Amino acid sequence: MNAPVLSAVIEGIGYWSRGLPDWTAARAYAQGGDAVDAAPARPSPQSLPANERRRAPETVAAALEVAAAACAAAGREPASLSSVFVSSHGDMAITDYMCATLAHDPRAISPTRFHNSVHNAAAGYWTIGVGAMRPATALSALEGGFAQGLLEALAQLAAGEDAVLLAGYDGAAYGPLAAVAPSQGLLGAALVLGRAPRAGAPTLHARLGPAPKAAATPGRLRQRDPLNASAPMLDLFDALATGAGAVALPAGGGSGVWLELRHD
Repeated sequence: MNAPVLSAVIEGIGYWSRGLPDWTAARAYAQGGDAVDAAPARPSPQSLPANERRRAPETVAAALEVAAAACAAAGREPASLSSVFVSSHGDMAITDYMCATLAHDPRAISPTRFHNSVHNAAAGYWTIGVGAMRPATALSALEGGFAQGLLEALAQLAAGEDAVLLAGYDGAAYGPLAAVAPSQGLLGAALVLGRAPRAGAPTLHARLGPAPKAAATPGRLRQRDPLNASAPMLDLFDALATGAGAVALPAGGGSGVWLELRHD
């Protein structure tokens, strides 16, 4: 593999899934611990006013929850960061509603739900909620989405950004779409990636190579949410939690992003 290497410092990590409501819980679970009893069934991102929190789709809530947690862990002001939001399918519950309503009663479409149907809904809620004027990117690349988002974030760092927020998220599939684009559960994870070294912060070095083969024994986070559309990103978060030195993520088109991790 002779592809150029892109590098970053992992300044902050955010995580949310049902039963693992933050990175502390997820890391403990990846190392052999238990899920959190009575954990909330839905995130409640404080970057949104109460009314908006109630109306926002759960995929948006998960994305904003982990994005804010990663920024807090990094000690970064959210409004100061460029951001990359990655979802394989967006919000499939709303997509199913839109398709069914357009087929049977087009004039009954809810303006609010239409507003939330766009793929960059999470990025839009984030920039409005935190008052960010920095660039925000929304990506979709099926199972290669998080790897492609990581490459985008690393490219922005290489082009001069001091730090970039990367968030991946997906929810459950609904209706006929579930047969062709399956996904289960609700999952979000985020990283704040920077250029400057930090004491105690992991670093990653990434290069593009052939698509990785599935691990014979996935990590515990991947085992816990294997059917979510964003599950491929969990191999990286398992590695960060357990101190593994290398991991590869599928990037689509027969390619993969191969990562060397250093836990200093």
